[in-house]
Amino acid sequence: MTEEAEPSAAPSRRALLARIGAVAGGAAMYQAMTALGVAAESPYTGPIRLDGDPRGASVLILGAGLAGLVAALELKRAGYRVQVLEYNDRAGGRCWTVRGGDRITELGGETQDCRFDEGHYINPGPWRIPYHHHAVLDYCKRLGVTLEPFVQVNHNALVHGRTAFGGRPQRYRTVMSDYQGGIAELLAKATRQNRLDGMVSREDAEILLESLRSWGALNRDLTYAKSVLTSDRRGFERDPGGGLTARPVPSDPVALKDVLSSRLWSYLATGAIYEFQTTMFQPVGGMDMIARAFAREVGDVIRYNAKVTAIRQDATGVTATVADARGGGQPEQVRADWCLCTIPLAVLAQMELNVSAKMQAAIEAVPYSASVKVGLQFKRRFWEQDEHIYGGISYTDLPIRMISYPSTGYGAAGKGVLLGAYAFGPYAYEFTALPAAERVRRAVEWGAALHPQYREEFESGVSVGWHRVPSNLGCHGMWTDARREEHYDALCALDGRILLAGEHASYIPAWQEGAILSSLDAIGRLHRRVVNA
Repeated sequence: MTEEAEPSAAPSRRALLARIGAVAGGAAMYQAMTALGVAAESPYTGPIRLDGDPRGASVLILGAGLAGLVAALELKRAGYRVQVLEYNDRAGGRCWTVRGGDRITELGGETQDCRFDEGHYINPGPWRIPYHHHAVLDYCKRLGVTLEPFVQVNHNALVHGRTAFGGRPQRYRTVMSDYQGGIAELLAKATRQNRLDGMVSREDAEILLESLRSWGALNRDLTYAKSVLTSDRRGFERDPGGGLTARPVPSDPVALKDVLSSRLWSYLATGAIYEFQTTMFQPVGGMDMIARAFAREVGDVIRYNAKVTAIRQDATGVTATVADARGGGQPEQVRADWCLCTIPLAVLAQMELNVSAKMQAAIEAVPYSASVKVGLQFKRRFWEQDEHIYGGISYTDLPIRMISYPSTGYGAAGKGVLLGAYAFGPYAYEFTALPAAERVRRAVEWGAALHPQYREEFESGVSVGWHRVPSNLGCHGMWTDARREEHYDALCALDGRILLAGEHASYIPAWQEGAILSSLDAIGRLHRRVVNA
């Protein structure tokens, strides 16, 4: 659910990391990611053990997102009396899949009815799982959620800039090959001219030349030029065949100066970023298959359409004031010995809540990112049939930012749904300031710059702007190093009888792994307090 690029002049964290990777390589990018707290492998090593008798203690869990569902599952198994209050009429929170027949209601009351055909969907929130998010993968295994590969990098997908190459989309593979080949040729020439003396020994220089020839597909004279060798990377003008038409025709590389000025190289590092590296996964049938699996285990303790309006604690327990999220009825009080609150901070900050000044300051200190996704259904899978793009992501500097093709149903006849926009920051606000139908119309208009078939093949679409979703008011918590230093520990501390959990209470913001790990940490500390009391 994280951003991969942002159009603002000041680069986002993701955009900054992409640039570091593009210029200085993967090692430098990984070091930067570690320093920013987004690269460390998940520390999850296996199921939590809550040993000891809780002696009938009760826990009120606010929110049935993954953090709340994990807590409900583990605490219930450990012998606690558990209640879960969930604003929506479904479990999962941001772990959400929109299908045909679903209705989306935003702040202000505007509604969208999804008209996707059966079997098609879009994931407005999380849509992929990195291989090193061990907790998510383990719960999928334990709960019987079937996974399939999610294609992050497709060399046959497109990269596009409004002013690059006359606005004509380029294949990812050609830009990558020509960029690598041009850089390799420059460095090889510098090495041959002894300009690296003092930096590498003579023996290492020969090894370097050998590696550059291999990495950059350089010819014998250490040039990157039209040949079968370079076309094996960037693709042929005419592919090798059989019979009288078998002879391949090499393609013409683009000059390095043109690749550099296009700035399309800025998209190449995304697949090398640790959290996007192969292999990535997705649940078969939609991301909410994870939430549904949890709900099968703990659905009897979840109360849906329960809008929490106030949380009060005293020396013996916690009381939540609850109203029907659909309207009508009188507010009521729900009480338990302890409370685990997973409500997003953007919502929680607006509630009546008696916690310490430090925790209150922490809740109010973390702003939430705006983001928007637009799902589009087309009459046919033209990206496969016409352009041979099977899964993966195309990138553009247009406000839609990217197009992601479905990583399932390859070659299927009939209709298809793709992610037609995924924007953060100013573009997200621009999109969601528009009526829902206009957002979809513009996504189709801008997407046609990459795929002209959009105009004839489009059928229907839906959009979700996370800062307009009433239960969330934003995509994810936006920590800075300074905010973490001042507020993070207070946010995560057991404050009287209240604990917080969610992606905002983790060093893996915007990912389901962060939500799960924060929940496991919180209930582990709560359990120790209960059994040692």
